Amino acid sequence: MQSKQFYFLILIIFVSIIACNFPQNAGDSASVDIKAIYVENCSGCHGTQLQHFKRLKSYEKPLETLSNMIKIGEETLGMPAYGQTFSDKQINELSLYIKDFDYSKNHQVATSANPNYDYEVILGDLGIPWSFEFLPNGEMLIAEKRGVLSHYSEATGKTEISGLPPIRVEGQGGLLDLKLHPNYATNGWIYISYAYLDPNNSSNGNTAIIRAKLNESKTTLLNIEEIYKGNPTTSTAYHFGNRMVFDAQNRIYFSNGDRGNRDGFPQKLDNTNGKVHRLNDDGTIPPDNPFANDANAVGSIYSYGHRNPQGLAIHPETNAIWEHEHGPKGGDEINVIEAGKNYGWPVISYGKNYSGTSFTDITEKEGMEQPVHYYVPSIAPCGMTFLDSDIYPEWKNNLFIGSLKFEYLERIVLKDNQVIYQEKLLEELNSRVRDVRVGRDGYLYVAIENPGRIIKILPK
Repeated sequence: MQSKQFYFLILIIFVSIIACNFPQNAGDSASVDIKAIYVENCSGCHGTQLQHFKRLKSYEKPLETLSNMIKIGEETLGMPAYGQTFSDKQINELSLYIKDFDYSKNHQVATSANPNYDYEVILGDLGIPWSFEFLPNGEMLIAEKRGVLSHYSEATGKTEISGLPPIRVEGQGGLLDLKLHPNYATNGWIYISYAYLDPNNSSNGNTAIIRAKLNESKTTLLNIEEIYKGNPTTSTAYHFGNRMVFDAQNRIYFSNGDRGNRDGFPQKLDNTNGKVHRLNDDGTIPPDNPFANDANAVGSIYSYGHRNPQGLAIHPETNAIWEHEHGPKGGDEINVIEAGKNYGWPVISYGKNYSGTSFTDITEKEGMEQPVHYYVPSIAPCGMTFLDSDIYPEWKNNLFIGSLKFEYLERIVLKDNQVIYQEKLLEELNSRVRDVRVGRDGYLYVAIENPGRIIKILPK
């Protein structure tokens, strides 16, 4: 009997050894859905409809080139290496999926089936409309990531505005956010954020903000003043942030991403990266900023421990500053920003590395703030606004956030700073949502990609 038990135990050990050494990655066989692997691991940056690959014409690249890119990654562009995550077979099938994707078949624009709203296209023929802003007369300014600032009116159409400083258009960098001064009607100031080029090293950059005025014909920027320049610069072409918002005292809050250096920047106060900042409207530092009197800290810092914030908004009832930021693989966050607080990145997080490995074992720690809400899986949030309008009675004071990964606009109902309801809007457009704003007319406007358009949501 003991002999039989001994040989049975040997058999179990042998089978275990074989199992442990056999590839266990999801999708290792042809029967596994490669599309599901793509959506889970790649769509946050490249879109479920492979929009980014289409722009780069990746389907024209040799199969070996695509496979090597997936396997070894590209650190400067924020592309992780998946050589240890996927088998060679999976990587080959992912490459084939990219090359053989039928864009015409998979990307379709349908009419909204939601009975509560409809929409109309206000402006099309755009690249990636990173942000837009309304002038007091209802005309529009549009910032396209490719480095183009435009003015739009129904009477004259879309006209490019000259005078922008040199912009680093690479990876996630380019022309970013737009915001009018609260007193724009009397002072004419427009605030523009962008990825700037380091004059001492053209391979490096960070986030910068200028303010400027328009000439009478709205074709040229005048009186340009630099109010912020992130530092230090790095060669990475991702995690620039940025969104901007003004409070009732005309102070400007804005975000700067961690520039892809999670261990070097977000938890340290001697740099601008991985932070939310606050400045006076002329770029000077408010004396009551939490670190204004700390000789070892950047005085503009308002909060820290952030990853890549691409949403800022002020609650219409409480005037609190709300923010959202990209997590890695999981762990996107919605936060209420308070002066001097540490929001934990990367010490605490609900996400993992893109490869699926862990970089932290904890999700909470004393002295670090918990998010109001977090997303697993990530939705890749971009753009953010509260709807303070009576045009949509059921949506009054709701929060709206765009999703790049899953291509929808999310409506969020809050109660006591807690998310109690979420609804997906505009899913039928199959388009990445880049920005969302409330117009001067009280309507909700959304910037979407592929093709780049500004649309207006209409209640039924």
